[in-house]
Amino acid sequence: MNQDPLVIAGKSYHSRLLVGTGKYKDFAQTRAAIDASGAEIITVAIRRTNIGQEPGQPSLLEVLPPSQFTILPNTAGCYTADDAVRTLRLARELLDGHALVKLEVLGDPQTLFPNMPETLKAAATLVKDGFQVMVYCADDPIQARMLEDIGCVAIMPLASLIGSGMGILNPWNLKLIIEQSKVPVLVDAGVGTASDAAIAMELGCDGVLMNTAIAGAQDPVLMAGAMKKAVEAGREAFRAGRMPRKYYAATPSSPSGGLIGGT
Repeated sequence: MNQDPLVIAGKSYHSRLLVGTGKYKDFAQTRAAIDASGAEIITVAIRRTNIGQEPGQPSLLEVLPPSQFTILPNTAGCYTADDAVRTLRLARELLDGHALVKLEVLGDPQTLFPNMPETLKAAATLVKDGFQVMVYCADDPIQARMLEDIGCVAIMPLASLIGSGMGILNPWNLKLIIEQSKVPVLVDAGVGTASDAAIAMELGCDGVLMNTAIAGAQDPVLMAGAMKKAVEAGREAFRAGRMPRKYYAATPSSPSGGLIGGT
């Protein structure tokens, strides 16, 4: 039995790694990478991926069935609250009333930085409409608190820009969000390699969501396995509690008494 589950909207998950489904060379590689990652929650861009809205075309759900994975529809590519709300209502129809969703409303196509006024507006509408909203947002503690107050079930601040692979650029802001939040906080965007994922978890994040860091690797399946280990190691290190930093004085790691030849 998992003694340290990730709990989102009342449901428990063993894996704290969430992965996307875009940018792989084909569905076979997508499935192989996701299997290697151990992820249970899989994000799907409704505006870019067929999950039934294009009859007769290959559907991702044939490769990643909802019976095996929690499908997390997201609003990638949406730049207004209205577009995001409309997209997730379509996803709910396609997924037989599925309520858990990932909201992202982008500010511009160059940086993919979140448009926070539109994100807050969309979040309020979706929560009132019965959705369980996980929300991509800026690493702003005030706006993160506003999203939680609206009723979002998980806060997902960016570590750095989507697809940049720059890692965690502002750990202090993430710590502020983590310390104040009563819902799970998951890093979303900017992870480039396994050490980035481990750092996010060591900071106290409840999970990490990534896509490009795996799909854009030279060997996506191998990288997926590395990310799985990194998230698990980072979580264990956080729970264990690291030793205090001591910048100016060394302390022997072994007892100093009773040394051979000592007095």
